[in-house]
Amino acid sequence: MTEFATHTVETAPEGSKAILKAVTEKFKFLPNLIGNMAEAPATVEAYTTLGGIFAKADLSATEQQIIMMTINRLNGCTYCMAAHTTISKMSGVAADVIEALRNNTAIADSKLEALRQFTIVMHDSRGWPKEAQVQAFLAAGYTKQTMLEVVLGISYKTLSNYTNHLAGTQLDAAFSADLWEA
Repeated sequence: MTEFATHTVETAPEGSKAILKAVTEKFKFLPNLIGNMAEAPATVEAYTTLGGIFAKADLSATEQQIIMMTINRLNGCTYCMAAHTTISKMSGVAADVIEALRNNTAIADSKLEALRQFTIVMHDSRGWPKEAQVQAFLAAGYTKQTMLEVVLGISYKTLSNYTNHLAGTQLDAAFSADLWEA
């Protein structure tokens, strides 16, 4: 596999430096994912910008993590599953929801499970859900807006998952307690 540098603010291409500095200030460390993405300034900018946009979605922290962790699992991204397990805990996501997402089991809350299932459908169908699947999602209490926010979340996580796969991103110490294997 081609080796990627895990950049720091000092070693990053000029177009990535300001983003890496901002991420480091926000999180008090530079996640290896961002250090790897820095190789392509447009990619690291897209990822951090998209993350900020996804955070504005009309979804709870739990719902956002359901979408992200479902995609991480489906894409087999060990880095993002560990990172988002840690982030989910810090965001107050219920332990049973986190475990269901990590283990690919049903979430007890039927509305949240409908979100998990719809995310799976959208991933597996490449965005071509059957009408019955759309109607089941709407019947669970979600909206057409939510459907598009699922697409946004899938896009956001696909960018990080594929980067991690290409770069072989090393898990940060901050996430190591939540190691996950596909």
